[in-house]
Amino acid sequence: MAALIIGIVVAFLAVVLVLRTVRIVPQARASNVERLGRYLRTLEPGLNVVIPFVDRPRQLIDLREQVVSFEPNSVITEDNLVVHIDTVLYFQVTDPRAAAYEIQNYIQAIEQLTVTTLRNVIGALDLEKTLTSREHINSILRGVLDEASGKWGIRVNRVELKAIEESMEKQMRAEREKRAAILNAEGVRQSRILTAEGDRQAAILRAEGQAKAIDTVFDAIHRNDPDPKLLAYQYLQMLPELAKGPGNTFWVIPSEVTSALQSVTKAFTGEAPKIPAEVPSENGHNPEITPR
Repeated sequence: MAALIIGIVVAFLAVVLVLRTVRIVPQARASNVERLGRYLRTLEPGLNVVIPFVDRPRQLIDLREQVVSFEPNSVITEDNLVVHIDTVLYFQVTDPRAAAYEIQNYIQAIEQLTVTTLRNVIGALDLEKTLTSREHINSILRGVLDEASGKWGIRVNRVELKAIEESMEKQMRAEREKRAAILNAEGVRQSRILTAEGDRQAAILRAEGQAKAIDTVFDAIHRNDPDPKLLAYQYLQMLPELAKGPGNTFWVIPSEVTSALQSVTKAFTGEAPKIPAEVPSENGHNPEITPR
């Protein structure tokens, strides 16, 4: 009887010893082994043998890509608007030893690092750019997280901004409407400035054209040296127009015109004309004609 009991105890101890010696690690899992409290090695998937009561395998670590969705975080944009962003993180453990010993809780650490990085990135962007630059923000987040989590044995594969609260869309529309109004007012102002500038340039060009025309006529007259007879003829043509005015009661005739008239008359009649003292005008007035 005693031998039977001893046999049962020995068999039980043998089973316990085998169970403590043989460790089966599932595929895509890993387990760190500590010997007397110190890291020894990492168990690979499959059948592994350890020294019972000396080696202590720790909890299994999942080596597959994992997806973690973080709670919405409040972030302030460059234009002082508060947005609540849901973040989805895709990561994978590449070094079980570092993931177990370099950081206490790598998921919590990644979440806090994501929040901090997201606030830094969004803080440099306004609301409109935040909504239209998701790929850019994702790329920055992934780069920062992957660099920081590398020493923890974590590889960040992708970061996605899942959603932005609907109230932020309303703020975005209000901001866009405000900017549109500003741009419209600026456009009207620029249009008025350009119109005034165009009118000013047109007036300058007209004045320059008139001045140039006057200079051309003046130069042509002096260059051609017109005959006094021609000037007298032109003056005679203007006399009826001068007589039409109600206040034209006194005319001054240049002496050159008188000489020209005498030359014209002498050419046709052979006698010099007598300049009348008065020439009645069409309106009944008798303006005085005084030679100079």
